[in-house]
Amino acid sequence: MSVQGLKKLQVWVRAKDFAVRIYKQVLPILPPEEKWSLNQQIRRSSVSVSANIAEGYGRFYYQDNVRFCYNARGSLEETLSHLVFSFEVDFIPAELYQELETEGEEIEKMLNGYIAFLKRSKQGANEPGANHAVREDATTYDAEPLDNTEDTTQ
Repeated sequence: MSVQGLKKLQVWVRAKDFAVRIYKQVLPILPPEEKWSLNQQIRRSSVSVSANIAEGYGRFYYQDNVRFCYNARGSLEETLSHLVFSFEVDFIPAELYQELETEGEEIEKMLNGYIAFLKRSKQGANEPGANHAVREDATTYDAEPLDNTEDTTQ
């Protein structure tokens, strides 16, 4: 996989652009006292969306890709939650909030469509080892307490 391949994946492009917009338009206007809390949370969650899409894209087995897309969707929801809060406490203007909310909802629809595509296409399902799972055999453990009352004074 390569960056060139990712650049063709529209959901990744939109998620990356969303994070760039947050970096350029939201983070600079947050109050200075939010530098180490809300600022960092929005920063991490917004970048995590495209990063998880990219990590899933780099996997050869569709179920791994789907799992990372679920993580991306969770990060997107987290970002939108932070934006709602930022708007409600008057950290960001209504117009910017509305634009970002709309953009986030569009990305979520794209992500859901991508997840559905991955599930239908089952890419990598026939790769060697795709159906191999490593599991530990169930082991029975002795739950009886050890007898530490042995008389050693004799």
